[in-house]
Amino acid sequence: MRVGVGLAGIAGIAFLGTGVAAQNAPAVPSVDASSTVATQQGGSNRAVVVSDGQNASIVGTAELAGLEIYDSSGKRTGSAPAGEAVSVDVRYGALPGLGSSPVLLAADAASNSLRFYRSQGGALTEISARPVPLGIAVEGACLYLSSQDGSLYAFALGDGGEIDQYLLFEPSAGRVDAKLMRRLHVASTVEHCVADDTTGQLYVAEQAVGIWRFNAEPETEILPTLVDAVRLGKITEEVGGLALYDGGEGARWLIASNASAGQLYVYDHAKDDAYVGALTISSAGEAVGEPGGLFATSSAVGSSQGALVVGDEDGSNYKVIPFTKIAQAIGVGAGSPQPLTVSVAPTFPIVHPTIESDPVTSAADAADDPAIWANPENPAASWVIGTDKQGGLHVYDMQGKSRFFAADGKMNNVDLRTGYRLAGRDIVLVTASDRTNKAIAIYSLDTATGSLSSIADGIQPTGLSDPYGQCMYRSKRGRTYVFISDPDGLVRQWELVPTRSGKVQAKQVRDIKFSSQTEGCVVDDANSTLYVAEEDIGLWRVTADPVKTAVPVSVDKVTDNPKLKDDMEGVGLYDLGSGRGYLIVSSQGNNSYAVYRREGDNAYVGSFSVVADPAKGIDGISETDGLDVSSANLGPGFEQGAMIAQDGRNMLPVENQNFKFVPWSTIAKSLKLDSRR
Repeated sequence: MRVGVGLAGIAGIAFLGTGVAAQNAPAVPSVDASSTVATQQGGSNRAVVVSDGQNASIVGTAELAGLEIYDSSGKRTGSAPAGEAVSVDVRYGALPGLGSSPVLLAADAASNSLRFYRSQGGALTEISARPVPLGIAVEGACLYLSSQDGSLYAFALGDGGEIDQYLLFEPSAGRVDAKLMRRLHVASTVEHCVADDTTGQLYVAEQAVGIWRFNAEPETEILPTLVDAVRLGKITEEVGGLALYDGGEGARWLIASNASAGQLYVYDHAKDDAYVGALTISSAGEAVGEPGGLFATSSAVGSSQGALVVGDEDGSNYKVIPFTKIAQAIGVGAGSPQPLTVSVAPTFPIVHPTIESDPVTSAADAADDPAIWANPENPAASWVIGTDKQGGLHVYDMQGKSRFFAADGKMNNVDLRTGYRLAGRDIVLVTASDRTNKAIAIYSLDTATGSLSSIADGIQPTGLSDPYGQCMYRSKRGRTYVFISDPDGLVRQWELVPTRSGKVQAKQVRDIKFSSQTEGCVVDDANSTLYVAEEDIGLWRVTADPVKTAVPVSVDKVTDNPKLKDDMEGVGLYDLGSGRGYLIVSSQGNNSYAVYRREGDNAYVGSFSVVADPAKGIDGISETDGLDVSSANLGPGFEQGAMIAQDGRNMLPVENQNFKFVPWSTIAKSLKLDSRR
C-alpha cells in the first residue's frame, strides 16, 4: 500500500501561518538535560531505559560500536556487538522462555537485519537464533506487544518507506527468531517508530511528510491516520524521533522531534493525539540543535520519576530529561510510574491453525466458503471444497494442497450432502451459488480423485439479483434442498430433483424474508432447522422444511451480545449425536467465532479467536466470510473433527486468501466443550 497526503488526510491538522501570527507566537520553554558520555564511534540514534525493578540503565545505539550501556549518571558501563546498530527498543516479560527479563531489539544496518538481546545484571547477551534478514535498507525498528493475544512483534523501517511487521517467536527456549507478517508502506524514508501495546497503535515518522498512526495488529485493516504534517501542520521541515510516555490516566503523551527546528512537540495521546505544546532542550548552557531518536518512561531513572531520553546527533551522546521538568514546562501532568510488564489478557481464548490451504487462484477478496467431505473409510483422504468467488471451486486434500479446480465462474458459497441417489447410485452432491450465471451450480464429487463433474440439467436459474449465501438440507423424508440468499435479505429454497437422464433440476419451493443482507447459513438435518446469519443483526433459526408460513426466531443479536461485532458471516455445525452439538458463527468485526449450543434455545457458550503459529509459519484467521465444521474423523491431527475457515488476510507471507484448518480438539479445550468420540 502506498499512502499520500490528501485533503481528507490533513483535515483537522492546525495550519501554521506566517507573518503576524508567527511573529506573535508564544516563546517556547526550554528544559535542562543531563548527558551521557559520547558514543565510541559516533551515531547516537536511539536509546532506551532498561530497569530490573531496582536500578535503571540506558542502552543506546553507537552505530559501528554496537550497543552501549550507561548508568543513570551517564557513565559508560558496558557494550555489546550489534553490527552497525541504528535503533533499539525494549519489552518486558514478552517471551515465555525469558521470564520477566527485558528483551531488546536492535536494527543492524551493516547486515540489514534484526538482532535480539537479553538484559541481565547490567549486561547484554545476544539471544538471536539468527540475525533476521530484512531485505530492505533498514533505518529503524520498534517493538509491539499485542494486548489481544500476547504475541510480540517487531516493525522494521526502510529507506524506501517500507514498514515491515515481523512476528517474534522462540524456536527453542531463550532464543528469538522472527517471520515476516505483512508490509505497510509510505512514500518516502521512515526512520523512527513507537507502538502502544495497550491501544494497539503504531506511530511512524515519515521524515519529509509527518507522523502517521496505523493499527499495530496485523490482522486488521490498514487505515493510516495523519497525526501531524510537515509544513501543513506544526512540524516545519523534518520529523525525527517518536516516544510514548505513559503516566496512567490523564498523563499519556505522544512526543515527537521537530528535528529541523530543534524542538520537541507533545500531543495528548488520550485525545486523539491533539497537539499540546512545544519545548526545547539545553545542556550545559547549549541548546540541542537537532533532537533525534526519543524514548520515554514513567519509571525511575536515577532520582527522577520518569524521563525522556533524546539522541543528540551533534553531541554524539544522549540527553536525559526528568519528565517532571517537561510536564511543568508545558503544563501537563506526569502521572505516576506504570508497570514495566504489560499484563496481557486476550479478549477471547485463543487457538492455532495447524494446516493452511494453498492460496486461491484469484487475487483480492476471493476465497469465501468451504465444505468438508469426510472419508469414512480413510479419514486422511477426506476433501475440502473451497470457493474462489472470482473464478470457481478448489478441492483441497487434508494437507491443504489444491488437487482440482473447476474454473466455472464466480462461486460464492458451497455445501454438500452424501448419499444422494442419482441414476441408480449414491453420490456426493455438491452445490454452489453461481454469481456468474445467477444460478445454482450442481456437481458430483469423485471421492477417489477429488474432481467435480457438473450434473446440472442445464443452467438452474435462481431469479435472484445476486446469488450469495448458500447451504443444503436433507430432510427426514430423504428429500434434498438448497437455500440461497440474495443481498436484499431474501432466502430462497429449492428442492433438488433427479431427472431420468441422470441430471439434477432445482424446483423452487418457498421464500423466507429477512430485513437486511444475509449470507452464512447451515442446516441441522436431524432437527430440521435452518440457521441464518443476518450480517448486521445476528443469528436466526427457522424450520428447514418448506413451510411457507414459518417465521424466523432470533437466536442472538449483535446489539444484545457484547462479544459479537458485525458482520455475522459463516455458520457451521458440530454434531455430537443425539441432537447435541454446537453452532459456530463467524463474528467478522472482531475476528472471533461465537459458539452456541445446538440443542434447546441455542444458548451462547463463548467465543474464541484463531491466531498465528509462528513455529509452523501459519498466520491466524481474520475477517472470515465462510466456514465449515465437521465432527467426523478427518485424519491425523483432526481425529475429533475440525473447523475450516476462510482467511480474509493471508500472511506469513502475504499471499492470496486461503483456508485455515483448526483441530476441533483445540477449540474444545479452549472453551471446555465436548468432542465426538
